[in-house]
Amino acid sequence: MTSSMPSPDIVFDTLFGYQRSAALNSAIDIEVFTAIDDGAQTAPAIASRCGASERGVRMLCDYLSIIGLLQKVGTSYRLVPESATFLSKRSPAYLGTTANFLLRPEIKRNFDNLTGAIRRGHVAPEGSTVADENPIWVEFARSMVPMMMPAAHAIADLLQIATLDSLKVLDVAAGHGLFGITIARRNPRAEIVAVDWTQVLAVAEENARAAEVQVRYHTLPGDVFKVDVGTGYDVVLVTNFLHHFDQQTCTGFLRRVYAALKSGGKVVVLEFVPNPDRVSPPIPASFSLTMLAGTPSGNAYTFEELRQQLQDAGFKNISAHPLPTPQTILLAQK
Repeated sequence: MTSSMPSPDIVFDTLFGYQRSAALNSAIDIEVFTAIDDGAQTAPAIASRCGASERGVRMLCDYLSIIGLLQKVGTSYRLVPESATFLSKRSPAYLGTTANFLLRPEIKRNFDNLTGAIRRGHVAPEGSTVADENPIWVEFARSMVPMMMPAAHAIADLLQIATLDSLKVLDVAAGHGLFGITIARRNPRAEIVAVDWTQVLAVAEENARAAEVQVRYHTLPGDVFKVDVGTGYDVVLVTNFLHHFDQQTCTGFLRRVYAALKSGGKVVVLEFVPNPDRVSPPIPASFSLTMLAGTPSGNAYTFEELRQQLQDAGFKNISAHPLPTPQTILLAQK
């Protein structure tokens, strides 16, 4: 008895994976999803609204329907719940700006050289995303606010920010500044100190002014491993940071965080946290490959690994709080 041959679809789907991101990026660029949300539902109407060719729009929208980002009914195209929520500019949860960072040539180029990273076990020096003052982090600060908004509010909720009488917060590698800014908006007594490269902090300061918390938003430019951040903090925010480094470096850094906190102070860690099997859930587990392609020694750490880092740095009362997004918040106390 001969067994039936399996389908090669997964092989070709994966080899053509670059087409999916290119199609989505183009649809974001010409605002296809927003056009459909505004009522343009046929190829001619969408093309007119987007300033593109009818032929190009039809082929693009057919492809988006194939991959599940649109639904085609007759000659009309409709938004599916995911595209209505995350890809139309009419939605408060719009994520289109994240493509500006996630599809930057420098990041994509590292995956063109992935075989080399696999052989070496790390990125080539010229492709390192953690090189000093790497300009990609300015784009990160400008583009990734929508993705981080749910986590920022979840952190403020977990810390019960509004109930605290006084609050001195250190925001490590602050980027866009959203985490500290959200705390400052929730508590008028909160003072935020944001550490990052000078050009990145300029974006955070813009966001602080827009949120009208700039008087209580202070910046400290420089390498967070070297700059003197001071002491006496109630909260230290370590968001999307530890995954860039090896365990020993993370533990050593967390010891610095421990020293900066006052007694009873808390550290907040936000990370992609895979299960112990390292293949689930898909997005947190897949993030390890991103770290292989872009960093000398980064990783997506399991909860046990992060717990060990925090414990070895002196922290206690370590807890994990999964989010509806692919990330997890960890809280620990000095």
